[in-house]
Amino acid sequence: MEIYVGNLAYATTDDGLKAAFSAFGEVTAVRVVTDRMTGRSKGFGFVTMPNADQAKAAIDALNGHELDGRTVRVNESQPKPREERGGYRGGFGGGRGGFGGGRGGFGGDRGPRRETRW
Repeated sequence: MEIYVGNLAYATTDDGLKAAFSAFGEVTAVRVVTDRMTGRSKGFGFVTMPNADQAKAAIDALNGHELDGRTVRVNESQPKPREERGGYRGGFGGGRGGFGGGRGGFGGDRGPRRETRW
């Protein structure tokens, strides 16, 4: 069972988190989530315990208790809701980019092109 641990102190490490949960049973994976750019903790992490009863005991015992000076929130991890792919202007479809937004670059689609002869 995967367990979410929130409100972690920035100083909490994978080893520290593992030590707290190991008191309740086998821990197979621990991950304090960090910012890719800075490497600094984002203040939450995940712990995986294969035995559901032990995991529930850890959740009950540690939720609302202090770890490294912070009161942590501990609960069963929920799958992240699937969101529409998005970002600026909402997704994959839509505009064509460029200044005019059309196929021709700056001015968009201006109609048929004329050939100029010299």
